[in-house]
Amino acid sequence: MKNNVKKILVVVFILGIIVSTASLSQARREVSPYDNVIVLVPDGCNQNIQTLARWYSDEPLVLDSMVSGSVSTYMANSIITGSAAAATAFATGHKTSVRFLGVGPRTDDLLTGFEPTAAPYAPIASVLEGSKLNGKAVGLIATSRISHATPAAYACHIDDRGKDNDIMENMVYEDIDVVFGGGFRHLINDTDSYTTTFGDTWGGKRTDGQNLYQVLLDRGYSFVDNEDDMDSLTSGPVWGMFDDSHMDPEMDRETLHPTQPSLADMTAKAIQLLSKDPEGFFLMVEGSQIDWAGHANDGAYMVTDFIEFDEAVKVAVNFAKSDKRTLVLVFPDHNTGGMTLGNYGPGGAYTHVTYEELVEPLKGMTMSSGALAGKVDSLTISGVKDAISEYWNINISNDSAQKILDLEAELGLSYAIAHIVSMEYTHIGWTTFGHNGGDVPLWSYSSHPGRGFSGVSGFYDNTELAYLAAEALDINLDSTTNELFVEVSEVLDDTQWTVEDSTGDNPEIVIQLADGNEARINAGSDVIRINGSTYTQLKGIVVYAPMTGQVWIPQDGWNYLEAYGFN
Repeated sequence: MKNNVKKILVVVFILGIIVSTASLSQARREVSPYDNVIVLVPDGCNQNIQTLARWYSDEPLVLDSMVSGSVSTYMANSIITGSAAAATAFATGHKTSVRFLGVGPRTDDLLTGFEPTAAPYAPIASVLEGSKLNGKAVGLIATSRISHATPAAYACHIDDRGKDNDIMENMVYEDIDVVFGGGFRHLINDTDSYTTTFGDTWGGKRTDGQNLYQVLLDRGYSFVDNEDDMDSLTSGPVWGMFDDSHMDPEMDRETLHPTQPSLADMTAKAIQLLSKDPEGFFLMVEGSQIDWAGHANDGAYMVTDFIEFDEAVKVAVNFAKSDKRTLVLVFPDHNTGGMTLGNYGPGGAYTHVTYEELVEPLKGMTMSSGALAGKVDSLTISGVKDAISEYWNINISNDSAQKILDLEAELGLSYAIAHIVSMEYTHIGWTTFGHNGGDVPLWSYSSHPGRGFSGVSGFYDNTELAYLAAEALDINLDSTTNELFVEVSEVLDDTQWTVEDSTGDNPEIVIQLADGNEARINAGSDVIRINGSTYTQLKGIVVYAPMTGQVWIPQDGWNYLEAYGFN
């Protein structure tokens, strides 16, 4: 009888666990509107490229059915934003200064009336970091070096976007599940090299002696450098580096580096791998070079990269349609070049521009202006004319060729070619070689409104996009910041810690513990070493701000150190 009672109690207990677990799972779904968020960023554009792409492809774009609103883009110290500050805004929910990534703005040149929402140089958590802390898989994709501004803002905390080596270190130690893009050179030392599976040799750029490629392998990452090996992947974590620096423009990819995957293919593979996580995922995909085409005033380069970006959006939306638990958000970080349909160029009334006049000059351009510049065999009128005729199928005048030569010293040959040809032989106009300060479009897709989710519609500041994504995933960005970044001076006095090599390539935080023990942490890493051997891996990276001398360590790091006691 007692045995039967025990069996009944055990069964009831197990059923209770099952019901409780199911209830928790259901409660999680009721609280969190979505399992997954995919953010796609067509860097450096506005609605005009969408219009041009529709004419160029002669069919509707996926984005055409996703128009949801508009976004303001100013940063802490300028009405016209830089890429790093823009990405920090929509990754973290805070505006910052030009070139800053994932940290609060400096205070000496703020816009009139602007009130910072983060302390100067202090790290602020991103949606990616919040997703990771909540147990989700996370991924980053770019056609630039992966250490460029937009992807970097989601995974690093540095006051200068030009510090690619430091940025790459942050990204490696963030333990991102899927990373696809360019920039291998910032993984290895400048005395080392890597031979690709297709026979190229990539040299390194690091000067701190670290081999981050080996760190990835030691941490169990797969590594691929070509499309075929990427396609063969069945599980993560993985880093795919498809160039030592930037990947190629879409219109040059098959000619220059056919081993590189397209943006759409990288997106499809990342979604396939990340969606295996039962807790869901966050993925950011950047069409990086739309921006560069705008800087160059190269319409063909811009429209072909944007069309490929639309293909990546199609991949994301198709997944969301089948998954039904995914929110897709699409927005540029800013506009670049001020591209217009219509300029001061070819004669004739602007109300008589035909399809052929708009599209055919662009379709005759067989490569980007950067690739074309490499085909000019001499900086002469004939050299410029011959290259443009052969590769862009436009016969320019001697006068136009001379204008290109005159601009070459100031702008570089590729910019000079693209600008003069565009303004004088196409109907595409430009206002600048830089960024623009206007609002940018917002596109979105969701298969359901999302329980407890406010939805996507209307006008947003770029900072609100971070909170929009966080809300969809039930992430609290402020509490994530508090958990990942606890300032050392709030816990220890100045005699208990120091920063060695504070101005060098490899700053190291040294903390004196009880009983003669010592903790050492490389800034930008997630590893604490005790007495040179015992170590633990943290939930986030340790951040050092050289401008203020401050250091931040994740809360779980402090919990670990407190077990040793402080000196």
